[in-house]
Amino acid sequence: MKIAVQEASFDLAAEVAALHRANPAVGAVASFLGLVRDVNDGSGVAAMTLEHYPGMTEKALMAIVEEARGRWEVLDCCVIHRVGRMLPTDPIVMVAVASGHRGDAFAACEFIMDFLKTRAPFWKREETPDGARWVDARESDDQAAERWEKGV
Repeated sequence: MKIAVQEASFDLAAEVAALHRANPAVGAVASFLGLVRDVNDGSGVAAMTLEHYPGMTEKALMAIVEEARGRWEVLDCCVIHRVGRMLPTDPIVMVAVASGHRGDAFAACEFIMDFLKTRAPFWKREETPDGARWVDARESDDQAAERWEKGV
């Protein structure tokens, strides 16, 4: 299991390859890549800065992964989340889950990403034409996490 919070970018293909390279039991890898957009809530975004609580953030991410491992057959997992200043099209986050079967890989990947958005201590500030602004949590992220709590 790889959990990393870092300023440096990452190579999605290399991280996914590392998940299955040495394990012949892996039959599926599902992945998610999140990118900085150039618009949010109707305003242009020139850059985004992500901050976090070191130590606490990694612990929260590991707890989310462990919860996913308790629900699905997860053979390996990689979660990398960037912090610092990023520009549109830069990668922000990746989640990749290796499993014996696609259903477990897809579900665990989606679960980890949904809970990462609601449980991990990250703070996002966007640079817009009107100045910098902090980004509030989205109700849609809370709703996505709630459906897992209801057993979906």
